Amino acid sequence: MNSNLPKTIFITGATSGFGKATAKLFNEKGWQTIITGRRADRLEELAEELGQNSLPLSFDVSDRQSVQTAVKNLPPNFNKISVLCNNAGLALGLEGADNANLDDWDQMIDTNIKGLVYATRTILPLMIDNGEGHIINLGSVAGSYPYPGGNVYGGTKAFVSQFSLNLRADLVGKGINVTSLEPGLAETEFSIVRFKGDREKASQVYKNTKVIKPEDIAETIFWVSTRPKNININRIEIMAG
Repeated sequence: MNSNLPKTIFITGATSGFGKATAKLFNEKGWQTIITGRRADRLEELAEELGQNSLPLSFDVSDRQSVQTAVKNLPPNFNKISVLCNNAGLALGLEGADNANLDDWDQMIDTNIKGLVYATRTILPLMIDNGEGHIINLGSVAGSYPYPGGNVYGGTKAFVSQFSLNLRADLVGKGINVTSLEPGLAETEFSIVRFKGDREKASQVYKNTKVIKPEDIAETIFWVSTRPKNININRIEIMAG
């Protein structure tokens, strides 16, 4: 392995929002970026903007075999991953539990929980072999503060927080840091996805609020990633102003 190569970050859900902003910032800071997502056209567009230090990989993070195949086939100059940013996630619907769509529940569990654990379990051995690494999991304040209609989404984000703490317990002494980053109301495509393309309904979520910007979260991820390795940032909760 060429020690002169820049550090590498692996970002899931990089086609929009936090993931896209994170890829851009790390690229500006001289890092290599492995950007992943389901929307190949958006990935290619972002990769073209980022240049040769970017590797686009289009797959569904909730498909275990696809995750394993993508990581197994990483080119040698991209397989020393310093940071895994588990950003892929979504919320669907705001119905009460008695009226919620089970397909929506399945998709949130598949993406927010299964996708996160598949990426973590697949990349973690590479970090162990390299003797260093940092896993940053994107949770949400919804994992700590319940609200009507947050049922399964809030449950998946509570899992992210607890899984991060348990990961840290497993990895003490192995050179791997783990952080759960838990934002509140943010202006991304998140609400558009939640309301299934209804932009008018999504816009009401942000009315009269100074929301968190994707760039705010990207800067936090970079800060966490570049702390001295003798400390571990367990959790960061960020609320809109």
